[in-house]
Amino acid sequence: MESNFSNMHLKMFNDKVKLMNQSNNKNLVLSATEARSLQAEIYDLLNYCANLSRKTTTTEEVINVVMDGGSYK
Repeated sequence: MESNFSNMHLKMFNDKVKLMNQSNNKNLVLSATEARSLQAEIYDLLNYCANLSRKTTTTEEVINVVMDGGSYK
């Protein structure tokens, strides 16, 4: 399953947090557009993770092995 979401806004948010920490600022400000875009990416990422988790739990493969001992000559 391939992801089809962009993580550009997550990276921009991460960069802003790094800059905030480096400059010892106490506040981080996002515009309404940035906040909406970040929220949309977080939602897409969580939805992708949920679908991936659902897919991996429902497609467990069962392998049966039968050993009869064979013969030794």
